[in-house]
Amino acid sequence: PDKTTAFDSRGRRTTQSFPKGISRFPHQSSCFQRSTEATTYYSLLPAMDPDPAQLLQCATDFAQYPGTQTDAAARELLHRFPLPVILSVLQSRTDSPPGLEDALVACLERLFSTRYGASFIPQYMPFLQMALSADAEKIRRLGCKTVAYLLEKSCEEGIASPEQLIIDHGIYPLLLDCLINGVRVNCITSWRWCNFVIFAKTLQEIIFPSNNGEATHLRNLLVRCSSLGRVRVLSLIVKLFAVSPSVASAVYSSNLLGLLEAEINNSSDMLVTLSVLELFYELAEVEHGTELLSRTTLIQLLTRMISDVTMDTILRSRAMMISGRVLSADDAFKFCDESESGVKSLILAIEGRLLAETLDANECESALEALGQIGSSVPGATLILTLSPPPARHVIDAAFNRQVHGKQLAGLHSFANISGETRPENNRILSAVAEDNLKRLMYEIASRSSKLTPSGLLLSVLQQDSEVRLAAYRVITGLVARPWCLMEVCSKQDVINKVTDPSTESTKGGMEAKYKCCKAIYEAFSVRFSSNPAFSGIAAKLQEAVDRGPYLTRKNRESQPAVMTADRL
Repeated sequence: PDKTTAFDSRGRRTTQSFPKGISRFPHQSSCFQRSTEATTYYSLLPAMDPDPAQLLQCATDFAQYPGTQTDAAARELLHRFPLPVILSVLQSRTDSPPGLEDALVACLERLFSTRYGASFIPQYMPFLQMALSADAEKIRRLGCKTVAYLLEKSCEEGIASPEQLIIDHGIYPLLLDCLINGVRVNCITSWRWCNFVIFAKTLQEIIFPSNNGEATHLRNLLVRCSSLGRVRVLSLIVKLFAVSPSVASAVYSSNLLGLLEAEINNSSDMLVTLSVLELFYELAEVEHGTELLSRTTLIQLLTRMISDVTMDTILRSRAMMISGRVLSADDAFKFCDESESGVKSLILAIEGRLLAETLDANECESALEALGQIGSSVPGATLILTLSPPPARHVIDAAFNRQVHGKQLAGLHSFANISGETRPENNRILSAVAEDNLKRLMYEIASRSSKLTPSGLLLSVLQQDSEVRLAAYRVITGLVARPWCLMEVCSKQDVINKVTDPSTESTKGGMEAKYKCCKAIYEAFSVRFSSNPAFSGIAAKLQEAVDRGPYLTRKNRESQPAVMTADRL
């Protein structure tokens, strides 16, 4: 533009007057909705009619650049085509060449992702309003990404109070509208937005308003949404809950977690119920959320779902997996009720599915895995082993039953968790009653099998396929912390030969699990049997396996030449 236009060298609008007769670009493209403020804003844009072919080529080159766009490239683009010109062409062109609109949208996304491009966003908030209220999803998606870039670059560029810009221009309600109406990329559920909420107290006030009658209150928004929209709003609640302990507390205080429970209770749509269960699984993975979740009726809800024989097996299976995830943390039992109406009732409901006459294979594996996850913590393992009769008997029985491969694999991994493989070495031993029951169950199951002893059971699983062997290594790693099991392992030379054989495993996971198993046996052996000369040969084998490490499978590790006949055409 020349000196008579309303732009400086950076494409910013100035206070210069426009020449007479300049077009105001009055035509609205079909992808935009009319709004008074946005129309007024665009009426101030200067007249510049760039060559559509040149603009298309330039925008395409910028958008499709294979690497990260630099500030220099963004500055060069805006020097050739100032930002108001690009925006006005995007808004007003009705006879643009094919592909121009898509190219401009992609170009603007790359432009605003740069620090230089993001510095212009505060000056073009009316455009952001128009983009977020557009009919075309690609334009709304551009608006959502632009808000995300505004928040992301605000600290780098020193943009003052980006949250105030969002509030002053009414961006938050527009973002919510994009969320419930299906924009695939919505900044309001992105990590940029959720992390920004930690520091922006002003945003927290509009997200969690004290007045429950606010239209933007998530509870009120949920009422007027479709089923898909409700799932998206609930997903936003979960993401906010995961941001920080303070935001999670605000979510809980606003009684937003109860919306997830209500959705499961009131929904007759299995897909919606399954989606909400997945959100509960995400909630269970939040480290700082255990105490808050324990204050809800989640445990009772999961117990009812698992016990309901009329419910679909997929939903029951997912409910069991969530139960295991919720109770897998050590501190979960500090806050959860262990009475008959709490954790015990939930464990008994899971066991009840294992006792059912007709049981789906996937549901059976889910029940075993859930018991294993609960047993990964000391309180959980103690409870599973001390209830009468102990639910752990199903896990141990499945671990050494070769009839169903998937069930056996799930049983072995769950047994490994209960025995303490995932816990620190000094935290593997349980209470005296739990340890007595564990030992009794192992010998009872061995006596009913053809192997007769626990060492025979362990050898049998070490002789199976690689997946089963990997799980068996985990079981032995946890069990050898007990003197009785260490004696069983050391008294069976074939078990020692299997776990110290360097050529047994060929996968990274198998090598690492076997090495961890050897190391656990060797450390327990050094404490209890190192002075016993009868075990000197075992000690030498174990030490050699430990010194060799997980990946060195041969003593001779030098490269060897391979002599063979050359392939000829």
